[in-house]
Formats: sequence, structure tokens, C-alpha cells
Amino acid sequence: MYGSKRPELETPSPVRRAALAAGLVAGMMLSACSGDMIPAHKGARKPAVPPPAYHAQSAEYRQCTVKLASLNARYTPLPDKSYGGGCSAYGAVRLDNIGVLTTNLGPMTCPLAENFAAWARYGVAPAAQLILGSDLVRIETFGTYNCRPIAGSGKLSEHAHSNAVDVAAFLLADGRRISVQGDWNGDRTSREFLRRIRESACKRFRTVLSPDYNAAHHDHLHFDMGGKGTYCR
Repeated sequence: MYGSKRPELETPSPVRRAALAAGLVAGMMLSACSGDMIPAHKGARKPAVPPPAYHAQSAEYRQCTVKLASLNARYTPLPDKSYGGGCSAYGAVRLDNIGVLTTNLGPMTCPLAENFAAWARYGVAPAAQLILGSDLVRIETFGTYNCRPIAGSGKLSEHAHSNAVDVAAFLLADGRRISVQGDWNGDRTSREFLRRIRESACKRFRTVLSPDYNAAHHDHLHFDMGGKGTYCR
């Protein structure tokens, strides 16, 4: 009928307006009690980041330092450190003296340091005397910790976890310098020496990469303690 008002346009009575207001207040109170009125990020705690299984206070680290000391290696324990971006130095040491001068060593996980010290003492030094006829006086490296990915990959290198070392050359008491870059395909004795020490490294490190692996390793031997299996090339 033209003279009637549509139901949804009718003005509520005072009693109905009071009832609607009471209902709105009650709804807001229930919503507040349920937490819907509080922004989710306010007061929320970030989930705790679990510590790594291997760190400076772990039993494995303590056992490793005992083995390292048994090699007559002098070392300095380093505090656990996260550098951000997934890069870190947990359960690391700095090798101060392993019986032969070694250059460019930074933070190394204790297992890496232990195996490196043993390799230098029981692998490299005897091979230098036996094959090259001279004492080893220096091992030159390209370093240990480096926050970077594996070349051509988005995966972090073991260097980013202080768990790898790159070895470049060896200086002998008679003045000769045997380098991976210059002597991997050099004279017979140099080739024999470098391959002998690689074989020795393959018994101690989980991953050993040489110029035989790819062009990126044309000038150094890469050793690391990452992964679960072993790879030697």
C-alpha cells in the first residue's frame, strides 16, 4: 500500500533502541573476552630458537678438545657466535700452534681443527720428508670461516659454519714451495706428494675436493666436516 512504510525503514521505538544498544555492548564484551579485539601481534612471544646440537658447552665439544690437546696442539676456545643469515661459529676454536706454521686460520669447529692438526702432523709432514726429502715448515691456507654460498648454488657453504678450510700451498725447509695451483700437474714428485696428502685427508675429513673435482678448486684443496657421508675427489 502506498501509504505504509517499508519495515526496514521504520524508526525503532525507544524500548527497541535500548535493547539493540544492550545487545551491541554485550557482543563487544564477549568478543573482547575471546581475544578477537586484541591484535594478534600485541604481546605475542616469538618462538624460541633451539640451540644447535653442537656448541661450546656440549659433551661432544669437550671430548673433541681433549683429543685436540692430545695432539699437542695449542688452541684458543671461541665463544659461540651467530653472524646472521645462517652463518655461525658454534663449538669453534682458533688453532694457535700445531707444530708447523699455518697461515690464515680463523674460527674452526673443533672436529675440523682436530682433524686438520692430525692431518698436518701424521699426513703432510711425513709425506714431505718421504717424497720431497725436506721438512715441512709452513702450510698456507685461504682461510676457514666465510659467510657465502656454495659456488653456483643457493645453499650455504660449510665455510659459513666455520666447518671448512682451503689449503693452497706448502713451504719446505729447503726453500721449495709446493702449491696446488702450480704443482698439481707439475713434476712427478710434486704430483705424488699432493696426491698422497689428499689421500691422507680423505681418511680424516668428510669432504675433500681437489682440482680433479672442478675448475673452482684449481688452486686449493677443500676440506670440511659437513654432511653424513664421505666424498673424496
